Amino acid sequence: MTALPAPARSARLAFWRGPRMRKFMRHHLAMIGLFLIIVLTAACFIGPYLLPYDELHIDLRARFSPPLTGDHIFGTDPLGRDLAARLFAAGQISLAVGFTAMILSTLIGTVIGTLAGYFGGWTRTGLMRIVDAFLSFPSIFLMLTLAAFVQPSPGMITLIIAVTSWMEVARIVEAEVRSLNRREFTLAAKMIGASHRWIMLRELLPNAAGPIIVAATLTVARAILLEAYISFLGYGIQPPLPSWGNMLNNAQQYLDSAPWLAIVPGVAITLAVTSFNFIGDGLRDALDARVVE
Repeated sequence: MTALPAPARSARLAFWRGPRMRKFMRHHLAMIGLFLIIVLTAACFIGPYLLPYDELHIDLRARFSPPLTGDHIFGTDPLGRDLAARLFAAGQISLAVGFTAMILSTLIGTVIGTLAGYFGGWTRTGLMRIVDAFLSFPSIFLMLTLAAFVQPSPGMITLIIAVTSWMEVARIVEAEVRSLNRREFTLAAKMIGASHRWIMLRELLPNAAGPIIVAATLTVARAILLEAYISFLGYGIQPPLPSWGNMLNNAQQYLDSAPWLAIVPGVAITLAVTSFNFIGDGLRDALDARVVE
């Protein structure tokens, strides 16, 4: 393969070097979000080893213990199970669902958006009409319909969320690739006989990585929220396996007598979703070439 001219190479965005990284580091909300995600992830995956109880341990004598009672820092649930242990175990599932759904939906959306934006014509028309068809259904109803016909499990819930979340990524990537396809470095690659796959993988996708990264970050937050939503409605992760959503579902009848049962998972969901949104905002500002110093 003939080497590309220097201008084509220099057109690639350096995402994590120089002013972009400094701009991201100066984004206070993004730094707060990144810190909270690190703390939350560490708590979910390390915290269970520091607690005297696991998420399935039942102690009927400790039912409805309020927070900071004995060894129960977040209190206990109606069966006397430690709420902190269940929160951390649920966090492992909810975060894993969020990240895996993000990877799958971003991959699907990127492939479809890249093909549509690069080839154009009937390829673009056909693929984008598929995107429009999916978008014509409210995603939450589509997701609940799919969830009602499958056996609920973390893997299936992840797949359902991914299948109903890739369309926005596809639209973003298609618009970005279509714009980049007219740039000089893409035209130069075509003139020297580079293959379609080489141009898409080596020229277009690296330059479209900024919007893809931002969309992926926001998709994590959306996936966590969707998992919590369908689990709250009873179509998602099923007890005794905990998730933040079904913890909220189980807590709704005890809002007056034991409000901490809803407050604890609700705060965890809020922190996770808000933090990923903050990180997405910071990445969007840092990767926007128009605002880089």
